[in-house]
Amino acid sequence: MNDNVLHSSYELGVQKVVSCLSTCIFPDKTTYPIDETMIHLGPPHSSNFGYSYAKRMIDVQNRAYHQQHGCKFTSVIPTNVFGPNDNFNIEDGHVLPGLIHKVYRAKETGTALSIWGTGKPRRQFIYSLDLARLFIWVLREYDEVDPIILSVGEEDEVSIKEAAESIVSAMDFKGEVIFDSTKSDGQFKKTASNGKLRKYLPDFKFTPFNQAVQETCDWFNANYSAARK
Repeated sequence: MNDNVLHSSYELGVQKVVSCLSTCIFPDKTTYPIDETMIHLGPPHSSNFGYSYAKRMIDVQNRAYHQQHGCKFTSVIPTNVFGPNDNFNIEDGHVLPGLIHKVYRAKETGTALSIWGTGKPRRQFIYSLDLARLFIWVLREYDEVDPIILSVGEEDEVSIKEAAESIVSAMDFKGEVIFDSTKSDGQFKKTASNGKLRKYLPDFKFTPFNQAVQETCDWFNANYSAARK
């Protein structure tokens, strides 16, 4: 897919391509916070190495097309994205939309809410509406070939437990919450620096996490029949 999109863009003279990478591309064994210079400094986590290497190759290809043909191909690295119109499937959705759907079901059936893992892993979450604004800025203003991390700051990182508590509050769930420590936690943290972004946009205002969670839960409740789940 990456090969076809980038080569077709080159052949057709596309003025600019912005590809979307993922924080999972970073080395598993690293120092924190991770930044844009560290992508290729070691193998990624074994749980998603195929996806990670495929995404890394976009960065390699962007540089190669720029060197050989002068193409303005670049990439962004968002942290964990969530918001209205997300994929709320419990089995294959991402952590926040999956949790929102689980809370909805637990509330509807009057059962306990069971969350995989200890709740200790930490993540940076970015609201989809904030990310959309940043994507437009990258398309119009960002001229580097090197990738740029699109993320809230390190200080806004939250644990899965804290994220679950925010969802429980937003959904007004009153039942029991259980953390199933027999299930894997996955990678403990992937703390990313948004220092490069802040050099370009020092005054960009991110939506507060709890507000973004509330708006997402409200959307899911109002659009449950049509939501992807």
